[in-house]
Amino acid sequence: MRSETLKKLHDDTPFDVLVIGGGATGCGIALDAATRGLRTALVERYDFCEGTSSRCTKLVHGGVRYLEAAVKRLDKEQYNLVREALHERGAFLRNAPHLSNRLPLITPVYSWWQVPYLYAGLKMYDILSGKMNIGHSKIISAKEAIRRFPMLHAKGLKACILYYDGQFVDIRMAISIAMTAERAGAVLANHVEVVSLLHDEAKNVAGARVRDAYTGEEWDVKAKKVINATGPFADGIRKMDDTAAKPILKVSSGIHMILDANFVPPDGGLLIPKTDDGRVLFILPWQGQALVGTTDNECKVESHPEVSAEDISYLLSYVRRYFDIDVTEKDVKSAWSGIRPLVFNPNAKDTSQLARDHVIIEDDSGLVTISGGKWTTYRLMAEQAVDTVIKGGVFGSVGGSRTHDMKVIGAEAFSPDQAGVIAKSYDLDEAVAKHLNEAYGDQAEHVARIAKEQGLNQRLHPDYAFIEAEVPYAIEKEAAVSASDFICGRITLALIDKNAAASAVPRVVALMAELLGWDEARTTNETQAVMKRIEVAF
Repeated sequence: MRSETLKKLHDDTPFDVLVIGGGATGCGIALDAATRGLRTALVERYDFCEGTSSRCTKLVHGGVRYLEAAVKRLDKEQYNLVREALHERGAFLRNAPHLSNRLPLITPVYSWWQVPYLYAGLKMYDILSGKMNIGHSKIISAKEAIRRFPMLHAKGLKACILYYDGQFVDIRMAISIAMTAERAGAVLANHVEVVSLLHDEAKNVAGARVRDAYTGEEWDVKAKKVINATGPFADGIRKMDDTAAKPILKVSSGIHMILDANFVPPDGGLLIPKTDDGRVLFILPWQGQALVGTTDNECKVESHPEVSAEDISYLLSYVRRYFDIDVTEKDVKSAWSGIRPLVFNPNAKDTSQLARDHVIIEDDSGLVTISGGKWTTYRLMAEQAVDTVIKGGVFGSVGGSRTHDMKVIGAEAFSPDQAGVIAKSYDLDEAVAKHLNEAYGDQAEHVARIAKEQGLNQRLHPDYAFIEAEVPYAIEKEAAVSASDFICGRITLALIDKNAAASAVPRVVALMAELLGWDEARTTNETQAVMKRIEVAF
């Protein structure tokens, strides 16, 4: 429960490491640090994974387009980044098998000269994967491609290249990493904002002044080392440390939208490697729907960016171009915008060159900032950030990272076949049991038991497999303290169908009000807040 977490966060004894930011990188850092034996705390001003980390393309990938750039420019650094990411892709899929899977993707080719070019590039992608390879690329005929994707535009199609990448459920992965870190001894608190940084007499960072979003209470959290893992907000934290700090970020927004499942086959996706303006476009099956993305536009830094009608129109135009289907704005079930932090090192000689991956900077005060990167490499980024804070020997002898082969909560005893056992043992329909098994892994029976013992086995929406029992589980085991935390951050309903999510709000709020003792005013405020969040962000 959150009250116990806050009590631990009030401890006057300095933590070894304080992490600011509860996205993929921040939660990964908390897990890495705690499993090395460091006394670790993390604070997140909103909910875990509420920002950029929940608004991605849901792919675990090495970066096909980066490999192309590496070959064209003979860029060894970029080549190594792709190889590194492909290795991490393998570790990711292995450590979270219930939340991730291998995904076949095809790239349609409409000119013969591109067939050997793309095939060679994707075979190199396979080779770079090494022992972590998850599938072998091959050329498939236009006829076979149309069989797999009946709606694919057939006129002029020469062939398709089939290759493999990974796919995952980002919000479930983030909360699983956070709870795995908590199990390892870390103290992680959502809805706790950093209002200023603390400094000792030598002007070294020594912690942070924080504020509870619900009570307004402020207190100091002392720490020997502070890591800034706030993504697109990293410059703001660095300014708290030093008002003269040079900015390290340029940001862009990426838009994704959800269409009905009949717009994409359930077992494969489509990659358009380059649109007219040089962007990459994906059409993927995800959570029983069709996910389309992404755009890449200049934007300002904000907490919950809105989706523009222009971006939706842009994505739909490409769906219509590559598929022989009639699709309009009315078919869009949900959409979201995520802000990507593109970073450069201010200490580099050429600061106009954006980093291709991520940057770790240690300022004179000792504040360590990590920004950039992608979900696929979150674990490696975390490892490198912790390596940075321990290198000065302030903690004495600390071992290396232990997370490379560490399964997240839910993965240890996960079996795809367990869904049938859950359905039979707890009198749940097969779709619900399958959903619970894939969302919670070996913890699914805990949710199923709540459903049976407390009579909370009803669906939150008739068209989707989410059930009432997930609400008390999210409160008890996953730090959910608001209706938005649950609907937008513990289940994927708002991501895949905002109208269905809105219709589930009354029941979710009623359950949370009963379980958390909300009064009428809080209940009203929660309803209004989650409805606004669904409407604006999704």
